[in-house]
Amino acid sequence: MEHNNSPQGGFSTRIIRRHFAKPDAHGAITLPIYKNAAFEFPDSESIAAAFQFRHELHTYTRISNPTVAGFEDKVKAASGAENVVALASGMAAIANTFMTIAYAGCNIVASPHLFGNTFAFFKSTLAEFGVEARFVNTDNLDEVAAAVDQNTCAFFCEILTNPHLEIANLPEIAKIMRAKHVPMVIDTTIIPWCGFEAKACGIDVEVVSTTKYISGGATTMGGVIVDHGTFDWQHNRKLAKAPQPKGMSQFMFKLKSEIARNMGACMPPDTAYLQALGMETLQLRYEKMSDTAYRLAQRLTHQKKIVKVSYPKLEASAYKALSDALFTGNPGAMLTISLESKEACYRLMDNLHVFRRATNLFDNKSLAIHPESTIYGTFSQEMKRVMGVEPELIRLSVGLEELEDLAADIEGALSKV
Repeated sequence: MEHNNSPQGGFSTRIIRRHFAKPDAHGAITLPIYKNAAFEFPDSESIAAAFQFRHELHTYTRISNPTVAGFEDKVKAASGAENVVALASGMAAIANTFMTIAYAGCNIVASPHLFGNTFAFFKSTLAEFGVEARFVNTDNLDEVAAAVDQNTCAFFCEILTNPHLEIANLPEIAKIMRAKHVPMVIDTTIIPWCGFEAKACGIDVEVVSTTKYISGGATTMGGVIVDHGTFDWQHNRKLAKAPQPKGMSQFMFKLKSEIARNMGACMPPDTAYLQALGMETLQLRYEKMSDTAYRLAQRLTHQKKIVKVSYPKLEASAYKALSDALFTGNPGAMLTISLESKEACYRLMDNLHVFRRATNLFDNKSLAIHPESTIYGTFSQEMKRVMGVEPELIRLSVGLEELEDLAADIEGALSKV
């Protein structure tokens, strides 16, 4: 039976109607799990062709797997990307991306307001390979432009910073990077593809932790690298001489044929199966969570014991106009509250009953964490200052519970502060 995988229909329709590459022998309509390590070939020429990228056949699960490929195809349908590579985690996506494009003597222009491990990867890990991280204020376009030179291999930031909830003016920064022939590599974990259009924002490559919204209830760890095929990699000193097979950028060829193979951070087929299922309900969950987060943020602004509530769509947010321009509907399910002290934060968190005290974002369950003492707990005070992490802040990830229950939980905990 032939299937039509053309990108037609609405967001969820495109994902759900996406068929896997080859019909299942038993007619299964859900992506089968191929848990085997190796794949058999009828003759020597066939296996040689597969290893040499002359045929899109699977050889070894560390390199590619039918279940993982099926998940990658659903991500293509959702994002409109040219190519997608699925890996073991969001950090694996970031590490593999920069191992592909970075080289000794190059630099990365980035916001310092990053997830802690991303900041450490740029500041410490890559530094030992001769790669410089140039941290800039992304609100200052002149500062961003001044930091770029002939050795800049990428501009990097988060589409919505965690936990600061800042938004860079990506379309304007993209104009700067286009003129200087620098790719826009953006972590888009916080806003999934049903909430924004990456190409319209000027993004060339997305890195995403699929552990978050996509997994469908924090069932599995995973990450994806999404290549929109919009950057000319002839301008990258490392990739200029890399082959460019039909339908694959030089970046993607280098990533697939060398870096991902050698780094070995492959996505397990069980994970791909669960995350492919999570993709099918992504829009429903995102819209529910985001709507609840916005209404909860509005309600908490009236609480006297809360010093500040941050959510990009609130009128008080400095990023409301950008949020309205870049994102569809409400901008995600993360908000933050600031109290008078770190001790008050601990007191509130210790009296929560619906919100779980746990890390991660966009689980079906609502989560609360004190970032300064946990995610950033091992950083020096100076590094915390650079990263903009405040001890008076609590990060909330809103799940699928009802608004009234979440609001009552926080209000009840506040009464104990």
